Amino acid sequence: MPELPEVEVTRLSFADRIVGAKVQAVHMGKPLRWPLGIEPAALVGRLVRGVRRRGKYLLVDLDQGVLLLHLGMSGSLRFDMGLPQAALHDHFDLVTSHGVLRLNDPRRFGAVVYSADESAPAAVKLLGRLGVEPLEDRFDAVALHAALQRRKAPIKQVLLAGDVVVGVGNIYASEALFLAGIRPTLPAARISRPRAARLHAAVRDVLARAVAKGGSTLRDFSNAYGEGGYFQLEAMVYDRAGQPCRICATPIRVIRQGQRATYFCPHCQKH
Repeated sequence: MPELPEVEVTRLSFADRIVGAKVQAVHMGKPLRWPLGIEPAALVGRLVRGVRRRGKYLLVDLDQGVLLLHLGMSGSLRFDMGLPQAALHDHFDLVTSHGVLRLNDPRRFGAVVYSADESAPAAVKLLGRLGVEPLEDRFDAVALHAALQRRKAPIKQVLLAGDVVVGVGNIYASEALFLAGIRPTLPAARISRPRAARLHAAVRDVLARAVAKGGSTLRDFSNAYGEGGYFQLEAMVYDRAGQPCRICATPIRVIRQGQRATYFCPHCQKH
C-alpha cells in the first residue's frame, strides 16, 4: 500500500504542473471504493488552485470545492499531456488544459471523492479523525509521549491507527521502531518520555529520508512521472526476515500484528 512518503512523492511529482489548469473533461472507469459524489460533468470548467496532502490523502483544491484522492492498496497517479487511451485498470481521468491526471488502481480500493470544502460531511468523514502530521512542527515529542500514555495497545498498532500521528504505515513504523530501539509489541503506555523522544525523532527521520528517496517500490508504486522509489534498498528490518541485522547480525524476525507483518531485531529492539 502506498504510505505517506509515496503519497507525498506523488504530490511533488505533479502539483506544480497542474496548478492553474482548467478541467476540460472527467472520465470514469469501473466504480472505486466510494462514489465521486458529484456528476463528472459538473467539474468541467473549474480551475485547479493547488495540491495538498493530509495523511495518505491528496487534496486537489479547485476554485469551487476539493477532490480527495486516495491510492488504496495498489493505486498510482500519472500526469502528462500524452497519456495513451485508458486501459483496464485506469478508473479516473481528470482531463485538464495542462494534461491528464489518471488514477490506475488494479484492486480498486482507491477513491476520488468530491467535497464542497473541508468542513463538508464528505471531507470530515475521511479526514476528521486523522492525527497530527509527522513532518510538521505540530508533531511534538512531549505531546506524543502524553498521547502514548493513554494507549494500552502495542506501539506498532498505535502508530498504524493514525489518530495519534497520521501516515506512519507498516513499512515506516517497523523502520522507525528499529531506529528508536523499541520492540513493536511493547504497550504504548509503557514507553518512557526519553524513549518517546527517540521515537519522535525516528519517525521524522525515516519519513523524511523515504520522501528524499522517492518512497518505496516493493511491487508497483510509481510517481506521476512513472518513476519508482528506492528507500526499500536501505531498509533496516522491513521485508528482511531471516537476514542478519545490519547493526548486530542477529537474524531479523517477522511476526503478525493485526494481520500485518512486523519486522524487528530481537537484540537491538528492547521491551
